[in-house]
Amino acid sequence: MKNAILEIFEQSSNNLTLEQVLLNITVALVISLGIYLSYYISHLGTIYNKKFNVSLIMLTILTAMVMTVIGNNVALSLGMVGALSIVRFRTAIKDSRDTAYIFWTIIVGICCGATDYIVAGIGSAVVFLIMLLFGLVKSDNRILLVIRGSRNNDLKIEGVVFEYYQHKANLKVKNTSPNSVEYIYELPKRVYNKQLSRSESITDALYKIKAVEYVNIVVQNEEISG
Repeated sequence: MKNAILEIFEQSSNNLTLEQVLLNITVALVISLGIYLSYYISHLGTIYNKKFNVSLIMLTILTAMVMTVIGNNVALSLGMVGALSIVRFRTAIKDSRDTAYIFWTIIVGICCGATDYIVAGIGSAVVFLIMLLFGLVKSDNRILLVIRGSRNNDLKIEGVVFEYYQHKANLKVKNTSPNSVEYIYELPKRVYNKQLSRSESITDALYKIKAVEYVNIVVQNEEISG
């Protein structure tokens, strides 16, 4: 049994050459530049993180290096799994697309390290086209309507909001005190834009109610909503 195990480890040893190492890293670098460009294009107009984009290149190359060293070596692969199991990676993901980019770089690095350049190239080209077509799709921004006024006029405030937005105004928070009341309504941006065509805005209508202290309108986009 012992001899059989030793034979497995000997057969799985990976004899690396300088040309093979350079080729793996070079291909990983070229494809990672495509990932860099895809991330830049898909995040135009949003919170673009230059450091995160550069880290995608580094992650691709590092993964390719690790896979090149491991190769078919069972001992090294088991040791790498044990080493990574004690490391915790905590990265703040502000955009759900960032998770897809992290997996993309890891998969490309694995393919390059295993010398599967065709899979890495064709797969990356398909993902690049998908992100080019759908990467600029953004969630509909929401409007937060914050109203504070006298508690004695709460029914009038609610009536004005209902008149302008019907049931499309989603009441998120209603804070009350013995003398005041505060509302926070959530509105889809397209619903808020419809009332802009009216002769009187929602703020003017609300300020006609006595004792309305303030009316705040806040745009809540997908980058800060989480």
